[in-house]
Amino acid sequence: METNKVVARFKDGSMMKGKTNDFFPNKTSFHLETLSGGTETIDVEQLKAFFLVKDFDGNKNYEEEYSDDVTGAGRKIRVTFSDGEKITGYTLGYSPDRQGFYMTPADVSSNNVRIFVVKSASEKIEFV
Repeated sequence: METNKVVARFKDGSMMKGKTNDFFPNKTSFHLETLSGGTETIDVEQLKAFFLVKDFDGNKNYEEEYSDDVTGAGRKIRVTFSDGEKITGYTLGYSPDRQGFYMTPADVSSNNVRIFVVKSASEKIEFV
C-alpha cells in the first residue's frame, strides 16, 4: 500500500505532519507516522482537513490562486471553513451525507496534491 505524505490540520488550529497508508474516507480514524517517528491515531472528526502534499516544507510565501482548470477532476467546488479559510478545487465525490470528501486544488502549482475536507469543519460548501 502506498504511503502518503500528509499535513493534518485540526479544528483547534493545530497541525501535524507525517505519513499514512491506512486512511479511508469512510473510516472514523487512521494512523499517522509523525516526522519524529512516533505513531498517532487520528480521529477524523477532530480534523478540519488533511492535505496530501508533494513535500513537507512547501512554500509559506506562496499564495494559492485557484484559477486553473483541472480536466477530469470533477465539478468545481468552494469550501469555506468555520475559521474563514476558503479553498477552491474540483471533486468527484462530494455527498452531503458523508463525513468528508476529496478535492483536487484548482491551483496546479500548489504543494497540495489532494485535500480531504471534513464536512463538520466547514461553514459553507458550494459548487461554483
